[in-house]
Amino acid sequence: MGLLEGKKAVIFGVANDKSIAWATAEAFHREGAEVALAYAGEAVAKRVMPLAESIGCELVLPCDVRSDEEIARLFADVREAWGGLDILVHSVAFANKEELKGSFLNTTREGFATALDISAYSLIAMAREAAPLMQGRDGSVIAMTYYGAQKVFPNYNVMGIAKAALEASVRYLAEALGPEGTRVNAISAGPLRTLASAGIGGFGQIAGHVAEKAPLRRNISQEEVGNAALYLASPLASGVTGEIHFVDCGYNIIGL
Repeated sequence: MGLLEGKKAVIFGVANDKSIAWATAEAFHREGAEVALAYAGEAVAKRVMPLAESIGCELVLPCDVRSDEEIARLFADVREAWGGLDILVHSVAFANKEELKGSFLNTTREGFATALDISAYSLIAMAREAAPLMQGRDGSVIAMTYYGAQKVFPNYNVMGIAKAALEASVRYLAEALGPEGTRVNAISAGPLRTLASAGIGGFGQIAGHVAEKAPLRRNISQEEVGNAALYLASPLASGVTGEIHFVDCGYNIIGL
């Protein structure tokens, strides 16, 4: 019997087979969960559909996370299909590419609002809709963050601010949802080559530095993040909430 046998999980953010969200979906499926995938738009659909089919995923739903109406519609579909929900994974982030290079002073008001809306506020909007479906089910909400929320990284710029807001939201949501038994945590993953990281200027240099300086002297894999999400979603982490869980080969402990 798997760790998530009988559990229902909605995962936002699968873009392709290199996505952290996809590694999480595979780990959940392996341990017995029924998985639904939410994707960003038609351009992504052609990559997501074959992946969904490979794990027998029947709920594959489009959702623009900038729209409260679309988020509400998605969770209404989940309620109709499953009646309830055990796990929500938020692996969604976006900032304008031109603001992920050069000086942080280049951040525009519009770019700031966009990054915060998609990367941070969307977690609150999702949690609000998921909460009624998770009542009495010892639910787990998991978000994906990065160390750039806490320390300055070259070119991470406005995304660092958005991730800092996301991490603060995790703590406040943990308190808000805790009385119902729902836990809220985030995984701070080390640098990974994904569609999202491709837009960050100098990403290769950052990944190389981490591999040289992290205690394990390497970078992480998508599968290691998926397995950490599996732990946080499972009864093994029943007493864990409001935490930022690092999966970065220990890089965050290094001072110099």
